[in-house]
Amino acid sequence: MRVAFTATILAAALTSQARAEPVAVTFDDVPYLSLTTALDYQQTTTRELLSGLRRRHIPAIGFVNEIKLEGPDKPQRVALLSAWLAAGMDLGNHSYSHISLTGTPVAAYIADVAKGERVTRALMAARGEAPRWFRHPYLETGTTAEARAAFEGWLADHGYRVAPVSMENSDWVFALPYDDAVLHGDRAEAERIRQSYLDFTARVVPWYQEAAQEVLGRRPAFVLLLHASRLNADSIGELAKILKADGLKPVTLHQAMKDPAYAIPDPYVGPDGDEWVARWSLALHKPVPWKALPEPAPEIVAEDARLDEALTKTVAGQ
Repeated sequence: MRVAFTATILAAALTSQARAEPVAVTFDDVPYLSLTTALDYQQTTTRELLSGLRRRHIPAIGFVNEIKLEGPDKPQRVALLSAWLAAGMDLGNHSYSHISLTGTPVAAYIADVAKGERVTRALMAARGEAPRWFRHPYLETGTTAEARAAFEGWLADHGYRVAPVSMENSDWVFALPYDDAVLHGDRAEAERIRQSYLDFTARVVPWYQEAAQEVLGRRPAFVLLLHASRLNADSIGELAKILKADGLKPVTLHQAMKDPAYAIPDPYVGPDGDEWVARWSLALHKPVPWKALPEPAPEIVAEDARLDEALTKTVAGQ
């Protein structure tokens, strides 16, 4: 009986491994998306997030907003980026100030993106590397064909490729409420928010798999958008289990981008920041089952909006 049971487990493991689909795990707003700018909070977040990724053998790339390095403790904040590289992770450009291409002239946008690579490029050059990937803030790729072509031409001239997003779990909606609970020492509330986040993730990941199946006729290598938050640092183990349960195997962004789906011409021009499932839908004239898309809990959404508004007013008043 023991031999038969072992054989069954081994067969199940091999079947799961055979059907594993690639997913690139990516993080925006590095070094941190947070309700607080306190250095010790960000150091803990970075340490725990990178430790969790390494422990689970998850390659990842962090897209950097270098404006978050500014201040009297800039060397310590730059060290947060160094920690990503030391952990074997990649870094990309997310613009200097998380600027909107929809609301910014192309020349000013390019200047902000160029400013956003100075520290990152120097850190990577010291390791014989260079940033290769750019992710548009808000996934806004241009309101006109001319604006889009001008910026993408600049990217190509500077050795960048666009990093798409084909799967996300609205983690930013949960991140600030989670920070608020942690900073107030409310462990019960923090855990409630974390569980809501994980429950939502467990529902939305399969939705993206099925949506891509309907649009492409198959499941591609996915590119998952997350953010460099305490929530994800405290949840990376459970997130890894969710991905595994849905047959997803973490790979590098470079590996995921070999999927031919990302070579499909992207016809979208406009103000919105659409994910690539929507862009494939537009290109291939295939519908996306939006009505079935799960939504985060309304109370979480409302709390995020309240905290985001308060944070915006605080930053504006500085």
